[in-house]
Amino acid sequence: MTQRQAGVLLHPTSLPNHDGKPGVLNEQAWHFIDWLQDAGMKIWQVLPLTEPHMDLSPYQSVSAFAMNPALLPEDWQQQFNPTMFALYMSTPPHWLQDYALFMAIKQAHNGTCWSEWPDELKFRKADALKEFEAQNSEQIELLRKQQFMLSLIWNQLKKYANQKGVELFGDMPIFVAYDSVDVWANPQQFLLDENLNPTVVTGVPPDYFSETGQRWGNPHYNWERMQADGFIWWKERMQQAFSQFDLLRIDHFRGLEAVWQIDAEEETAINGEWVKTPGEAFLTELNKSYPDMKLVAEDLGIITDEVVALKQKFNLPGMSILQFGFNGLPDNPHSIHEQVKNSITYTGTHDNNTTLGWFDELETGTKTWVLEQLQPQVEEVLQACNLEQDYLHNMPWLLNIAAFNSVAERVIIPMQDILGLGEAHRMNIPGTCENNWRWQFQWLQVEDELVTILRQLLKQAGRSD
Repeated sequence: MTQRQAGVLLHPTSLPNHDGKPGVLNEQAWHFIDWLQDAGMKIWQVLPLTEPHMDLSPYQSVSAFAMNPALLPEDWQQQFNPTMFALYMSTPPHWLQDYALFMAIKQAHNGTCWSEWPDELKFRKADALKEFEAQNSEQIELLRKQQFMLSLIWNQLKKYANQKGVELFGDMPIFVAYDSVDVWANPQQFLLDENLNPTVVTGVPPDYFSETGQRWGNPHYNWERMQADGFIWWKERMQQAFSQFDLLRIDHFRGLEAVWQIDAEEETAINGEWVKTPGEAFLTELNKSYPDMKLVAEDLGIITDEVVALKQKFNLPGMSILQFGFNGLPDNPHSIHEQVKNSITYTGTHDNNTTLGWFDELETGTKTWVLEQLQPQVEEVLQACNLEQDYLHNMPWLLNIAAFNSVAERVIIPMQDILGLGEAHRMNIPGTCENNWRWQFQWLQVEDELVTILRQLLKQAGRSD
């Protein structure tokens, strides 16, 4: 049985840093783990650690395996150990050579998509690749060293977190970007034509939120080929993730049951079709290879009975977002009255407004109704904890405390909600490309009393010692 736990959602780039630079894996990451332990928090959830494209979205990366070099601390080269690097390179990760070569070629071609490279590089002609490597050996070696150091630092951080009783919770996008080393180096694993262009792309069909649906544009997997070779690409991807994290979320889990395929020529997602995927066979194979794996299904949005059955067959916890729980509809799985034990309850996610921002945008009548549902339970909790701070009686703390007291085994609160921040501090606004993925907190925003308050609330909720 899983122990009741609580944690915080915070991407490493949101850690404090100097001169307005994004957060990195330096002493601030270790300090954050200390703070989590002091507060009684047992989980640190992050977004994908992979290297993003220019829009900074970690859900569209240049590699499904390589970590983001921007996470390296400024003094990483002073920490570099040639002997350890030589040992690392004696049995390098299977993806490292292709990644370093891909990024070096990309940099040499001003960042253009690999499909626009000269044919001998686009189609991976052995002589051309060998010649390029010889001419760019220093840059390729630097890329290898960066990945070695990222792996080393992350492993040290994970060991430290686990020693402090904190689990690291990762996030894996189900699809990969077309402009990635994964597609360039493994075209047979994707549905591409003879010129290596996608024949069909990903998205979701029209719904209540969008009359044209969403055309994401990622290439679809060649699931038939993947199943025939025992899902080796996926197994390698999962093996690395399980070495980095104690717990792993599969983003867009419903794609393991069926995917919305859109002809690559279509400009919208309207004219697509649902195509079944071998998710049951895939998860069965994963279970054989990793019987102790701890997966979480991102099951938000419109979920079919077949997706629910797949999740339940493998006993995977899903997600519940309390901000979605106040639409007044019956059997709303996000309602505070409909929470289930085998799940993770969130106030909001990286794609949502902060809880304070969400509440501020509600109509007056809806605000009153939300408060009427939350206040009685929360007031009881605060009385039991003998906590009298005024802000705890208001948003976002009303929702934070309701989440802590959910029946769900795990609860995750975005750091913005812990700090009581408004809309200006949200991490991402879906459907927009500007000013996302840049939010950072500062330790000045963290009141000294917050650690004591959190520990009391978590202890009362049965989530802390």
